[in-house]
Amino acid sequence: MAVNAILRENAEVLIPPEISPEIIQGSIERSTVLSQFRRLPDMSSNVRELLVLDALPFVYWVNGDTGIKQTTSINWDGVKIIAEELAVIVPIPENVLDDAAANGYDIWGQIRPLLQQAAGQAIDLAIIFGINKPASWRPDIVTSATAAGQAVTSTGDTWADIMGENGVIAKVEQSGFMPNGVLSSVMMRGLLRNMRGDDGHPIFATSLQAGGGYMLDGMSMYFVMNGAWEDSLAKLIVGDMSQAVYAIRQDITYKILTESVIQDPSTKEIVYNLAQQDMVALRMKMRLGWQLPNPINALQPNIAYRFPFAVLKPAGGGGNGNGNGNGNGNGNGGT
Repeated sequence: MAVNAILRENAEVLIPPEISPEIIQGSIERSTVLSQFRRLPDMSSNVRELLVLDALPFVYWVNGDTGIKQTTSINWDGVKIIAEELAVIVPIPENVLDDAAANGYDIWGQIRPLLQQAAGQAIDLAIIFGINKPASWRPDIVTSATAAGQAVTSTGDTWADIMGENGVIAKVEQSGFMPNGVLSSVMMRGLLRNMRGDDGHPIFATSLQAGGGYMLDGMSMYFVMNGAWEDSLAKLIVGDMSQAVYAIRQDITYKILTESVIQDPSTKEIVYNLAQQDMVALRMKMRLGWQLPNPINALQPNIAYRFPFAVLKPAGGGGNGNGNGNGNGNGNGGT
């Protein structure tokens, strides 16, 4: 694995005094899923157990004035949120920092938002698609939804795929959850804008909500803008966002390293000796975990067919999950 650093040639454009001191950057996007999921209180250790409803109670009619009343039980089980670390180190020569600062540029100030965007991208890729996810984390949303029969493969009829009785919205409803949010790529907007009724009028309402954002069938729609969306795996995801939770063990922190050595992770070879080469490095790290408890509900007691999210897959991207079983099997924690 290559070890990278910001060398003079990477930052040369920041140093000449003729260049304007204002650096124009694109919109810095963080994690989309964390902005929509329910945040729990910060963790005090690396593991937190959540109690999840696992079996519903029953009530019975009493036969006559002296009939015998029956009993019932309610069961809970536990799922765990496990905090894992996300981190990176950015080495840079001190001379590059000094020359940039002399011309009015704060390189660290420019780097920090970019690292936050990269962290958001890594988090979204792990939670939505399972890409590079920590081994201790539960399966991702797309994998779990597919396993629960909550996947619809695109047929080319966008209206039916999304809004139809077997579309992705209906899949979540058949699971006993009320969908309230949509995640998708910004590339999906063009397809939705092209949805027309029989009289030719647009179906997708692109008008902004009062608080900002777009709507689809009364649900808030969020476009993942940090580069974390994989169009080959999903076109959009619909779900009850309140069912997914996360907790922070340690928020993003930064530390300037001055006396360290930087090793190649693969070969363990020392690539940079910060003190000997007059370099410094910015270390960023954070720790967090997430979980999707998938509690039992009255409409779908069978965990094999219960999941609060559904996914619309591109043609050729996977089978159309049509399972809507109504068995009595119980369970928690989600597939």
